[in-house]
Amino acid sequence: MTDIAPTMNAETYPIVRLIPKAEARAIRHGFPWVYANELVLDRRTRKLTPGTLALLEDANRTPMGVVTVNPASKIICRMLDQDPAAVIDQAWFAARLKRALDHRARIYADPFYRLVHAEADGLPGVVIDRFGDVAVVQPNAAWADMLIEPLIAALQDVTGVTTVVMNGTGRARSLEGLEERTEVLTGAAPTGPLQVPMNGATYMADVMGGQKTGLFFDQRPNHAFAASLAKDARVLDVFSHVGGFGLAALAGGAASVLAVDGSAPALELAELGAAAMGVTDKFETRKGDAFDVLTALGEEGQTFDLVICDPPAFAPAKPSLEAGLRAYERVARLAAPLVADGGYLVLCSCSHAADLTKFRNACSRGIGRGGRRGQIIHTGFAGPDHPLLPHLAESGYLKALFYRL
Repeated sequence: MTDIAPTMNAETYPIVRLIPKAEARAIRHGFPWVYANELVLDRRTRKLTPGTLALLEDANRTPMGVVTVNPASKIICRMLDQDPAAVIDQAWFAARLKRALDHRARIYADPFYRLVHAEADGLPGVVIDRFGDVAVVQPNAAWADMLIEPLIAALQDVTGVTTVVMNGTGRARSLEGLEERTEVLTGAAPTGPLQVPMNGATYMADVMGGQKTGLFFDQRPNHAFAASLAKDARVLDVFSHVGGFGLAALAGGAASVLAVDGSAPALELAELGAAAMGVTDKFETRKGDAFDVLTALGEEGQTFDLVICDPPAFAPAKPSLEAGLRAYERVARLAAPLVADGGYLVLCSCSHAADLTKFRNACSRGIGRGGRRGQIIHTGFAGPDHPLLPHLAESGYLKALFYRL
């Protein structure tokens, strides 16, 4: 801890300053980021260690708050606290975590949820998912790497979790110039996948080697709505990961589920979940490229009462937007003919660069190109454990469109 103590003392914060044309008003009103072209980049600022805490001033030298600085990132500053005298220590972390926990504990009876949703919970770049006594932390910003010790200590004190796993992988860390690593920070490493109850289904989360933190809590309300359409239905769950929509559909009384994914380990976890639920006889998997499988199912003449497609982010950033929208349109075009008349098609996007209107237009074009017509009966978003920061569109990335064809 001694090597990071100077960055946690408000009296020792270096000063960084906005250029005169920067949007100081937006930052004062809650926008949490400062871009590299908005900051005075003198030699001293450029030499700051990524993750250093600093005092942000506007162009008139008026203090605006404590920020974290990363000269290697396009997001050069992230606002931590608008109090210029704030001390970022274990007590500060504990206050943020308690506020986040109070919200989740009010909503969920069991401790399985996203505990911290980055900027929206006042911990920019930090994601924490909770699996009972195990927490998985994604420190996707340099400052969180530097202050991981007081963060983890506060996390254990506030929640009582006994094991904390750091999942330091993914695109966000590479954009921050951080290395990838996954390790157990405290407690004992899980010896196998963890059982997670959700919407009456049982999921198996591999928190050490699975995708992201091991499970996607964000789709919980959309799983539930899909399950309400699933009684006695034949269900196709494409890009199923560990069986998110499919297992929820079985909990809702589906007659059968075919889960499709390109990852054999993910499908094995889905099968374990079905076994834990006692519905193995109704659950089938098919490994393969989703586009290829959708095409093959069409050629086989198969139809389903409920088809769900929940692909990865085809448009993770603006440069990939047009290609991503074409991919979403293609998914809809291939999936629509597989839906029985009067059945339902669910199309999802976790690409923040593709806003709801663009995504909906791409999906509707695809359905039309697939020779079908439909009505939108429901639009879903992430659950309340993934709060949306109104000032930051990126925090509201998930969309789920429910069509009746």
